[in-house]
Amino acid sequence: MKKSLVILFALFGLFLVSCNRDEVNAVDEDLTEMVELSAARSAAVTDTVTKQKCKGKLTEVAAADLPAAITTYITTNYAGAEIQFAGKDTEGKIVVGLKLADGTSKGLLFNADGTFNKALEKYGKGAKLTKVETAALPAAITTYITANYAGYEIKKAGTNEAGEFYVAVKLDTAVKVLKFAADGAFIEATTPPAHPEGEGKRSKHGK
Repeated sequence: MKKSLVILFALFGLFLVSCNRDEVNAVDEDLTEMVELSAARSAAVTDTVTKQKCKGKLTEVAAADLPAAITTYITTNYAGAEIQFAGKDTEGKIVVGLKLADGTSKGLLFNADGTFNKALEKYGKGAKLTKVETAALPAAITTYITANYAGYEIKKAGTNEAGEFYVAVKLDTAVKVLKFAADGAFIEATTPPAHPEGEGKRSKHGK
């Protein structure tokens, strides 16, 4: 009887450890996604093509609300791609940021009728991030966070080809993504965007 109880408690302990590990992994993935989506949004909004071709501020659009012509174009030409950003300007033109199956990033501009217009010029360099450990962040960044976000903990960080940094900081349930220039100068703080394909969703088109 005692042996059975010992085994039972041992199994229960393993179950709790497994559940806790799954929860930690889920939170870790969510924070990574928040940083990636923030970089995708920034890269799409600031791209030279977006600035030249689009009118007014981009309004974010859910993937499910995109014209069929656009989703068909993406499925046909970029099988396995994940939509990480979609935004519409005041004239109806739509900018879409993709994470391709090979891990690279691609930005596309579509006309209001859903037909392809042209690819974004610098989106790939701005949206694709390389993970950066907290200890490897420039001192200017960690000093800024300590001074301006007291109590917040650095959870995730990444840098793009332009050298810009995106850092997710968290206090209780509040999460902010901070953008810094290559020299560590603060650029902006944003609330992480919702995933265009749905909360916590990483579906791939064409699969």
